[in-house]
Amino acid sequence: QVQLVESGGGLVQAEGSLRLSCAASGRTLAAYAAGWFRQATGKEREFVATISRTGSTTSYADSVKGRFTISRDNAKNTVYLQMDSLKPEDTAVYYCAARETLLSPAYAPTTGLMYTAWGQGTQVTVSS
Repeated sequence: QVQLVESGGGLVQAEGSLRLSCAASGRTLAAYAAGWFRQATGKEREFVATISRTGSTTSYADSVKGRFTISRDNAKNTVYLQMDSLKPEDTAVYYCAARETLLSPAYAPTTGLMYTAWGQGTQVTVSS
């Protein structure tokens, strides 16, 4: 099973930017679709973005569309989430997730239940 470690979180002012990274080990990330989810204090976990294992398919939550960009570098076994124009409501713990999709290279799940591996999360705090 693949292991995931997120990094890049921190404190940023509104309208600022952060780039989160999700580094995989144990298995090649090229075999996995990957997604980002977030959970704010007192709220349920929500979908943010997803990318298929080949990068051919991406999808975003409406709340981040046009501001966040998901990408991947399979040679580095890493998935990224570029977050621009950050808002205080983006404050949350951000989690990386992965699901093996060898037979479905264009598949990019948007539901947390479809993922089988999760990282420990990284805190993002946006001040107003």
